[in-house]
Formats: sequence, C-alpha cells, structure tokens
Amino acid sequence: MPKTRISISLDSEHAERIRTHAERAGMDVSAYLVNAATRQMAEAEAAEAQFARLDAVIAAAEVEAAALAPLPEVADDDLTEQERQEVQEAMGLIYGAEGPATRSGNAA
Repeated sequence: MPKTRISISLDSEHAERIRTHAERAGMDVSAYLVNAATRQMAEAEAAEAQFARLDAVIAAAEVEAAALAPLPEVADDDLTEQERQEVQEAMGLIYGAEGPATRSGNAA
C-alpha cells in the first residue's frame, strides 16, 4: 500500500518526549505515532461499539420526550408535606446542606 505523508506541528517538549518514547519502544517516530494513533482509534471504536445500543436507546428516549406535552407547573401548595420533604431531601442531595434556600427561606 502506498504511503501518505501527514505533517503535524507540536511544541519541542512534546516532540522530544515522543522521540524518547519511540526510541525506548525500538521504533522510529513515524511508526510510534502510527501505532499510538491506531491504538487510540481501536479503543474509541470499541467504546463506541460497546455503547452503541445504549446511545440508540437514549436517542430514542430524547425524541420521545421532545414530543411530550410539558408538565403542568406544581406550586408548593399542591404538594403534601411528605412530598415537600422529599423535594427538600432531593435538593439537599443535589446542592448539599448549604445549597440555595427554598421559597420558605429554609436551607434545602
């Protein structure tokens, strides 16, 4: 297969580190970079394949969610005391003990 030349630019520190690592691996810089890029591409393709089904499920769920009518606004008065407590606990998990104050002035 004919070879194609690709030019890259990098700072001298990175260039020297690459040369050093290539020498330690017993490779020239070109072979070392091809090896590293090929390995990176294989890892990325494996990850994409591993998560392709999950990505498709998420994409389908996002399409389905976009088609849903918006939920009605819920005021504090519409919640039971138990529901209010659950909301405060959830907000505490998100924001921590020193999170934003609720409408009643209590810390979440």
